[in-house]
Amino acid sequence: MSATQLTALARTSDPHAALRRFLALDAVVTGVNGLAYLAASGPLGRLLGVERDLLLALGVVLAVYGAAVGLLAARARPAAPLVRTVIETNLAWTALSLLALPLWLSPTAAGAVWTVLQALTVAGFAVLQHLALRNRQDISE
Repeated sequence: MSATQLTALARTSDPHAALRRFLALDAVVTGVNGLAYLAASGPLGRLLGVERDLLLALGVVLAVYGAAVGLLAARARPAAPLVRTVIETNLAWTALSLLALPLWLSPTAAGAVWTVLQALTVAGFAVLQHLALRNRQDISE
């Protein structure tokens, strides 16, 4: 993806704003997902075929992580090492989600689809954040 395509996707020509928007989107999606797991762990657990306690634990982790990413997104110039940590965490989440399907989980069909879709979404955030960070660094040099 070129810098022009990336900034068009973020609807800004400011590389700092593009990075902040991709971080903010990640924070909102992650936070909402976490809150949904906390608020509706029973019904979601039955739908997805995942234990209620696991969803509660994931809900806490995701809500806290989403808030932390949101705080990073609120900075005028998010620090590159912290952004890289978010990217690496997102990639680790993606890998663990996909590994959990055959190794630890026995989800329903809806749960299997949900697990793959959320893993791909998180991977997409990592890619967009990486490209935006790289674009910001290229422009700064």
